[in-house]
Amino acid sequence: MNTPICDFVKRYADSGTHRLHMPGHKGVGALGCEPLDITEIRGADSLYEADSIIAESEQNASFLFGSKTYYSTEGSSQCIRAMLYLCTLFAKEHGTQPSILAARNAHKTFLGSAALLDFDIEWIFPANSDSYLSCTVDPAILEQRLMQNAPTAVYLTSPDYLGSMADIRAIADVCHRHGVLLIVDNAHGAYLKFLPASQHPIDLGADLVCDSAHKTLPVLTGGAYLHLAPTLPAFFAAHAKAALSLFGSTSPSYLILQSLDAANPYLAEDYPHALSAFVPQSLQLYNHLNVHGYTTIGDEPLKLTLQTKPYGYTGVQFADLLRKRHIECEFADPDFVVLMLTPTLGTDGLRYLEEAFLSIPQKTALISAPPRTSHPQRKMSVRDAMLSPCETVDAEKTLGRVLAAATVSCPPAVPVAVSGEVIDERALECFRYYGIDTCCVTKA
Repeated sequence: MNTPICDFVKRYADSGTHRLHMPGHKGVGALGCEPLDITEIRGADSLYEADSIIAESEQNASFLFGSKTYYSTEGSSQCIRAMLYLCTLFAKEHGTQPSILAARNAHKTFLGSAALLDFDIEWIFPANSDSYLSCTVDPAILEQRLMQNAPTAVYLTSPDYLGSMADIRAIADVCHRHGVLLIVDNAHGAYLKFLPASQHPIDLGADLVCDSAHKTLPVLTGGAYLHLAPTLPAFFAAHAKAALSLFGSTSPSYLILQSLDAANPYLAEDYPHALSAFVPQSLQLYNHLNVHGYTTIGDEPLKLTLQTKPYGYTGVQFADLLRKRHIECEFADPDFVVLMLTPTLGTDGLRYLEEAFLSIPQKTALISAPPRTSHPQRKMSVRDAMLSPCETVDAEKTLGRVLAAATVSCPPAVPVAVSGEVIDERALECFRYYGIDTCCVTKA
C-alpha cells in the first residue's frame, strides 16, 4: 500500500525549494521535524477539498476499514461534532426535529456539539454501574425506548474509558428495525478492526463511527478517522467534508496527515500479525494479576483496568506506586487505574508490568464505594445553559443551581453532571468524591 502524502512531502523537503509560504520556520528549527511540516502548497492537496494525495490516502484507509473514511487532524472531537452535524442535517432534510438518545457517559465534546447544533437530547442512564464512566445499554430496554419515541440517532461510547464494550451488533439491529441511526464514539478502539475477528463498530452494524487513531495505533496525537458505513444514504458522504471543515482548522497539520498516511501500509501488512500475537499475552497478564489478588474489569483486550480498592489502595494511590516504578498510567481516580497497551510493548514490556504489579503488597481492602449518579431535573437545554451568563462558585454552594458548563479534565472528559440540569444532593456527593471543588453555574 502506497503513502502518497509522505512521498510528496519527502520529495518537497529534499527539493531545496525556497519556502516563501507558511509555516514561518521555513523548514528549519530545533525539533528536527520542520522540513516535513508544510501547508497546502501546490500539489500537497487540501484536507477538506481533497482530490489528490490526501484523497488517495483516505481511499487507502477506506479500504482498510471497509467504510468511507476521512481524516481528522484534531482528534475524535472534530469527528464527533461532524457526525452529530450530519445527523442534524439529515433530520432537517427529512423535515424532522433532530434528536439524539445518548448513553450518559458521553464525552464532553458531545455536550459542546449539542450547544452548537441545538438538537434535543434524551439520556440513557446506567441501571447499575460502579462508575459514571460506564453506561451499559441493554438492547431489549433500548427497543422499548425506541418504540415509545424514535430519535434521529442513538449515540454510544464503546469502548468506554474503563474498557467496557457495548453489544454493538444487537444494538445496531434494534436501531435499524426502528429506522434510527447508530453513532459510536470508538475513540479508544481503532485497533479493534485488526483483531483476528474484527470487533470494530462499522463491522458490527454502526452507521457513523469515529476512531482516535493516536490513542491505540502508531499515529501522532490528533490523528483520527471519521467512518461512514457503506449502507448509509449517499447524503452523508456528500456532506462529510463540509461537516469536518465546519469544525476544523483551515491549517491542518501535515505532520499528523503524514502519520495517518504512514500508518496505512503498517495496518495492512504487519499490524494484524503483531496484534494477534500480543493480545493472548496481554490476556495472560490479566489472568496472572487476578490470580495474585488483583481485580481487572472490562472486556477490551488492550486496556488493563484495575479496580484497586479490593487490593487495598485507591486508584490515585496505586498510580503513584506505579509512577515510582517508572510506569505512567493513562488514568486514575478513587476506584480505578487504567493502562493502555499496544504490541510495541512486546513480551519484555508485559513482563516488566507484571513484575511491577507483583512487587506492590496487597493490603486490607477498602470498602468505600462511589456514589450513585442521579437522574436530575432538567431546567434548561444544554445550549441555553452553556450560552447563558454564568459564574464559577464553590461546588458546595451549588445545591439547586443550574449547571452551565460541564468543565471536566481530560482524561477522562466525561461530565459528572450535565449542562442545564439542577444540581442535587447526589451531584454534590459526586463532586466531593471526585474532587470537583468549583462549578460553573448559570447566574440566578
